[in-house]
Amino acid sequence: MRNFILKDNKITLYDINHILCNNLQIELDNNLIKKVKKSRLFLEKKIFKTNDVIYGVNTGFGDLHNIKIKYNKLSQLQLNLIRSHACGTGKKINAEIVRLMLLLKIISLSKGNSGVRIETINRLIFLFNKNLFPIVYEYGSLGASGDLAPLAHMSLPVIGEGKLEFKGKIQNSKTILKKYNLDKINLAPKEGLALINGTQYMLASFISSVFHAYNLSELADNISSVSIDGYNCNLNPFSPLVSSVRAFKGQKQVSKRILDFIKGGEIENLQKTETQDPYSFRCIPQVHGASLDVINYCSDIINTEINSVTDNPLIFDEKEIIISGGNFHGQPLALSIDFLKLSISELGNISERRTFNLLSGKRGLPVFLTRNPGIYSGLMILQYTAASLVSSNKQFSTPASIDSITSSNGQEDHVSMGANGANQLINIIDNVYDVLSIELISACQAKEFNNHKTSNQVKKLIMEVRNLSKKVTKDRALYKDIKKITKFLRNKKDFIFLRS
Repeated sequence: MRNFILKDNKITLYDINHILCNNLQIELDNNLIKKVKKSRLFLEKKIFKTNDVIYGVNTGFGDLHNIKIKYNKLSQLQLNLIRSHACGTGKKINAEIVRLMLLLKIISLSKGNSGVRIETINRLIFLFNKNLFPIVYEYGSLGASGDLAPLAHMSLPVIGEGKLEFKGKIQNSKTILKKYNLDKINLAPKEGLALINGTQYMLASFISSVFHAYNLSELADNISSVSIDGYNCNLNPFSPLVSSVRAFKGQKQVSKRILDFIKGGEIENLQKTETQDPYSFRCIPQVHGASLDVINYCSDIINTEINSVTDNPLIFDEKEIIISGGNFHGQPLALSIDFLKLSISELGNISERRTFNLLSGKRGLPVFLTRNPGIYSGLMILQYTAASLVSSNKQFSTPASIDSITSSNGQEDHVSMGANGANQLINIIDNVYDVLSIELISACQAKEFNNHKTSNQVKKLIMEVRNLSKKVTKDRALYKDIKKITKFLRNKKDFIFLRS
């Protein structure tokens, strides 16, 4: 298995995607190792050769920051921190996101501003490289002071506690460590705090969501192309001339995608029955394009955060100073996550409208896309399901970042709630996959009622759908079809993010 060597340079979303998609193992460059060791040495000198009070190193945490801790209790302090903060609840986080959390924490700690030992980082690297994923729960972070509860759960196996998932099987960490002849890590001063301070949970969820967002963006364009063909729409709104006088990058890209996908089909030359199409078709470049622009903006935010240190306090050994600050506050991510929630919800909103139109009995299509309406309901209730999903998304889209609940006895009096926003974003993405699946089923059914030839791309997508979902000739339960098509869309290899 190939290795990806972390160096003292910028890591990008492309690098993250490359590591994950190719299942690369991680190792640290020698310069990074030296940097980590130098930072640790400086911290230890500060701890043991001065009487300086250093937050979280020789003090309690949060509102307990004024309580000084004796030297012989400093390691116990860090152990207690991990144990006491591992109180998450809700659903178990999927391994994809936990894997990202491990990777992001490794990157952050290797910057040399957290003062941890190389042994502790190496234990995280071991877990990552062996695909051993700590069990983490979705709720417990307020998006400030770090993603405390999720990161505490991630850190339990480091101290030989908690559980690990390997190839879908959950085992006690002690059992796994014994299997590999490893001892638990006895945390040194500052290390527990460094492990749980940071934005790695909300950032990992954000990154995973952005990967899916790029996927959804291209899927939405391609699926809407089938709908355009099935509804016999005018193609003029996708002309480069239209985009040239409103020069948003996303609009241009979406218009080109759709024209390329439809190119070669007879729809280009068919006589149109309507002067203009409904907005859900005519304004696809503007709506889908705006969402794509937001996804790209969020990618820029993520690229900055990946290369940031979100710990507290921060060690600057070259300046011989330790500073307590607020880099753990998730506001830059929380606001962007809320922005992405809105943009992905809109991909679902406009998709549901296209489904509504396809089922409306217009453009020569039978009502609800059935040959015998009345005795058969056809695809009527597919639109109901889509409407339910987009309504839920509107509720999930309420900004989490405008909420703040004071914690730690008033010491932590403003929080970002970015982790809750990230959880909402995951729900929105899941729903939009289903909404697009419903549109695709409807668009393919619409194509059963017109006989004009399609482009090769449209034809290929329809054939792929038909291998999973047969045309509806009489009423049947369609929930299985939705599940099959959703799974197909989530795993479609044609749409891998940042493919080379």
